[in-house]
Amino acid sequence: MRAPLDFSVLDTPELLQFVFYPRSDWPPPPSGASDHMIPVEDGVFVSSRFYPVDGEAPSILYFHGNGEVASDYDDIAPLYHRIRVNLFVADYRGYGRSGGKPTFSNMAADAHRVLAYFLELQKKEGLIGPIFVMGRSLGSQPAIELAANHPEKLSGIIIESGFAHSGPLLGFFGIRVSPERLGRFERAAIARIQRITLPALIIHGDQDTIVPYEQALLLHENFGSADKRLITIPRADHNTILWAGTQQYFTSLAEFIQRKTESERG
Repeated sequence: MRAPLDFSVLDTPELLQFVFYPRSDWPPPPSGASDHMIPVEDGVFVSSRFYPVDGEAPSILYFHGNGEVASDYDDIAPLYHRIRVNLFVADYRGYGRSGGKPTFSNMAADAHRVLAYFLELQKKEGLIGPIFVMGRSLGSQPAIELAANHPEKLSGIIIESGFAHSGPLLGFFGIRVSPERLGRFERAAIARIQRITLPALIIHGDQDTIVPYEQALLLHENFGSADKRLITIPRADHNTILWAGTQQYFTSLAEFIQRKTESERG
């Protein structure tokens, strides 16, 4: 694994208080789902929820947005089941039943442990389908981290409403950083994206006022993948994208996953 990105430019109290919105909501899992506590550091665990549909189906390892928790996907998982995809949603520190406090640095580091846990869970549960990593909004960062470092363990990456670098976050929250330091970080962030050669699907709303659509274009331009596609959901904002374009969203997901799964099976 390559040296991790230095997130110290983002791990400041001024930015962290605006970016992370930990919630402790954790209702019991619905029928068929299961909860998992993943060790990420001595005495620190992050919560997750698994929504399986079929042992032979592809799986999505999913990293959610900053104001969400894994259990929010109780009502969304059935949409993934309709396209025959198992869904494993991971929290961040401080979210759901997780311990600790979230930072960009530990979010990226913990993603590697989450993937390792899910790979073991696959073996234990006898799941044989391929794994795709997916990140929504803030979750685009741990998803990119895994795709850049573990391509042999994944079949593709899916980014929804995500960002290529930190400019939109800093600008949205009015955080000032020295241009030299910010430029150094953003060049490293783009280089990390360029290393990714996995098939890539990007989904973004054209009316996103939190993460501008230009970030989707930047992701698409810089992914090192030969197989990459950008899906634009018309009239969709950052937090309405799933419901504004449900059919287009899941049709695109299904086609992307099916195409890659069939090519792997020959």
